[in-house]
Amino acid sequence: MSGLVPYLHFDGTAREALTFYQSVFGGELELHTYVDFSRTDGPKDAIAHGALSGLVALFAADAAPGEASVSMAGVEFSLLGTASAEDLTAWFGTLADGGEIVDALQQRPWGDYDGMVRDRYGIRWLIGFQS
Repeated sequence: MSGLVPYLHFDGTAREALTFYQSVFGGELELHTYVDFSRTDGPKDAIAHGALSGLVALFAADAAPGEASVSMAGVEFSLLGTASAEDLTAWFGTLADGGEIVDALQQRPWGDYDGMVRDRYGIRWLIGFQS
């Protein structure tokens, strides 16, 4: 895996979130529990490390007690031109399910399409494509 890969720390929902992201983006998912890594600083079934690899790559874990979990302000993940227009449109809709459309996916004055969504886990995504 190369390039920038976000590593998110969830408040006990890493398994659910990564499974959701795999359902949106496809790819291979690896999940390792605290027990798998011999960690005793949290619930045995909590995710110590998870990795989604594919067109969209993400790492995630469950934050240990007392550690901060993901909170996004002033940042979003950009998927501009990452896939076909059809796939990006579908991703936008699926990410919005249970989340919030911040700015509708629409054609802009310069001719391209983009929009922003905050998913059910609070992650903001900028999705777009050229027309």
